[in-house]
Amino acid sequence: MYDNGQQLYQDDHFQDHLEAEVPVQVYYLNAHKDIGFVYLYSSHFIKINNTFYNRGMFTFVSRPGY
Repeated sequence: MYDNGQQLYQDDHFQDHLEAEVPVQVYYLNAHKDIGFVYLYSSHFIKINNTFYNRGMFTFVSRPGY
């Protein structure tokens, strides 16, 4: 499906992770901020661990097996 460390940016990436319950790691300016499961997503935000992250400000990385 996705490689460990693969960057996520398309809606279908987030939909796949939501459906398969694959963890996503969140980075801000190359610093780790959070890791968890996608609960909701839109064209502007991703909700992980009850926090909405702006898709334009944060980087999202696939972490299968975490």
